[in-house]
Amino acid sequence: MPSDSLSNERILIVDDEPANLKLLDRMLGQQGYRNRILIDDPRQVVDRFREARTDLILLDINMPYLDGFQVMEQLMALNDPLLPPIVILTAQHGKDFLLRALTAGARDFITKPFDRNELLMRVHNLLQAQLAHRLLHDQKTVLENMVRARTEELYRTRLQIVQRLGMASEYRDEETGSHILRMSHICALLARALGWSDDQCDLILNASPMHDIGKIGIPDSILLKPGKFEPQEWEVMKTHAVIGAKLLEGDDSDLLRMAREIALTHHEKWDGTGYPNGLSGINIPIAGRIAALADVFDALTSVRPYKKAWTVEAAWDLIKENRGKHFDPDLVDIFEQQFPAILEIRERFAESSAH
Repeated sequence: MPSDSLSNERILIVDDEPANLKLLDRMLGQQGYRNRILIDDPRQVVDRFREARTDLILLDINMPYLDGFQVMEQLMALNDPLLPPIVILTAQHGKDFLLRALTAGARDFITKPFDRNELLMRVHNLLQAQLAHRLLHDQKTVLENMVRARTEELYRTRLQIVQRLGMASEYRDEETGSHILRMSHICALLARALGWSDDQCDLILNASPMHDIGKIGIPDSILLKPGKFEPQEWEVMKTHAVIGAKLLEGDDSDLLRMAREIALTHHEKWDGTGYPNGLSGINIPIAGRIAALADVFDALTSVRPYKKAWTVEAAWDLIKENRGKHFDPDLVDIFEQQFPAILEIRERFAESSAH
């Protein structure tokens, strides 16, 4: 008798001869296997399998409509990771025939007329093997889900850290939360227009709020000065890019790597006159080029303690004038194409709707 764990396993028996079906059904029933599905038309096999996955298939080869090889071909096409073992029922003993059956996907074969003990032993062994395979597959799935959940938890933790650092930089230099929201969403919009994947767009959306985190290290007397900087004050102010990069370095996550890259390079200029490293052209990382354009546009059109907001038209004129100077010319072209969507972002995250 099979163990309790095997007696409920589903066994699909396919044979166009009613006498064979009746014989196999009686043998397996007497042995204690309770879930037996009998099919005399091979065209029904795939549909019945889809309705309820079975744990073993006993399959005749010579049948009308579809032979056993064609049925196996249909089953293999399902690409089911838990496809049950298939046992061929055949009266043929030729080596070439049996090799063909095994190559087609059969796990074993039983010759007709059936030897009861041989049949029951093969059924028992294959059901045990399938049960072990299913348990291993389930365990693998559980472990994969645990790893995925842990990875998502780590990502959320990093994201929370980044968001809180972004909030700290806002409080430090009196930039508003709305500016951070607009700037980061414009970055994601431009990245998507460049053909970035959803994951990459999500990265720049969440990394770009860190662009000015280095201002935490700038003295209030300079950072909050309402008037024009003296030359030595401007040199101190420019160090915020390097300070920000240092604050964000040392982590290998994609999120903080991109945040560091943006913090360090969003004040570089296409013509090489930017800071801190005087990079030019495509030597400036693309994330930094995107952040530079989004940040300047929104900063110009936002109110600050030391200036009034520019009109959208005036800010756009300045960007066009600096195409190929301050800004990547291709990005300026994309910016123009996406201008209606950028204005929608400005409206969606207006100052009155700051979170």
